[in-house]
Amino acid sequence: MKLTEAKQQFISSWGAFGTHWGINRTMAQIHALLLISPDPLTQDDIMEELNISRGNTNMNIRELINWGLVERVILPGERKEFFTAEKDIWKVVKQIVKERKKRELEPMMQLLDKLEDVEGDKKDKKVKTFVDTVSSIKRLGLQADKTLDVMIKAEENWFVSSLMKIFK
Repeated sequence: MKLTEAKQQFISSWGAFGTHWGINRTMAQIHALLLISPDPLTQDDIMEELNISRGNTNMNIRELINWGLVERVILPGERKEFFTAEKDIWKVVKQIVKERKKRELEPMMQLLDKLEDVEGDKKDKKVKTFVDTVSSIKRLGLQADKTLDVMIKAEENWFVSSLMKIFK
């Protein structure tokens, strides 16, 4: 497979995978392009390579910066802004996990706290079933939160070796 074809396949596949991580396809494709680019790229470079509009490019770059996956780079003598992505894939995964935790798990846990405190007679079958179900989901969420915290703080070698032990 030629490099051009491999790049296109990688960008397209990363875009599809990104939708499973909670980011849109174009945002993931921009991230993929920046991941495999040896040098920082301008917004125009990204637009041309991916054949997307300026507004779409700008909006998705800003969101990638908010996620902590892309950063602006100032090149001496250049007037344009350049962008680059973190190349260490372990750091990328940890950052995605951190952001998903902040955007999804934490709000869910806050909601479960409120729902668990439902008014009514705790001996009432309907109230008890509701509270028991919410509490059960909350316990699972707390365990997931602890597990994600361990992963975020873990070093790659420790995490990979622990994961391999699970699959043996």
